[in-house]
Amino acid sequence: MRHLAILAALTASGLLAACEPVPAPVQPAEPAIPTDECGATGFKGLIGQPRDVLTQMNFPLNTRVIGPDDMVTADFRPERLNIEYGPNGRIDKVSCY
Repeated sequence: MRHLAILAALTASGLLAACEPVPAPVQPAEPAIPTDECGATGFKGLIGQPRDVLTQMNFPLNTRVIGPDDMVTADFRPERLNIEYGPNGRIDKVSCY
């Protein structure tokens, strides 16, 4: 009879242990959605155009026109428009940074 009591106690403790909450899986952080603080989206049509078209346009203050051999600062400024052209003289990239 004593064995049955011990067996019942062990079974009950095993059942209680099985009822402990399982921690929720950790969800990976969602990547930040890039913003368009400098308005680069409005200038994406320049990509593929010759660099000379830029002389006829007005751009926001602090816009940088960057050539393939130009040195620029590496500071992050999301409100700054950057227009980059390649060695062929065509605009390759329009971005905020």
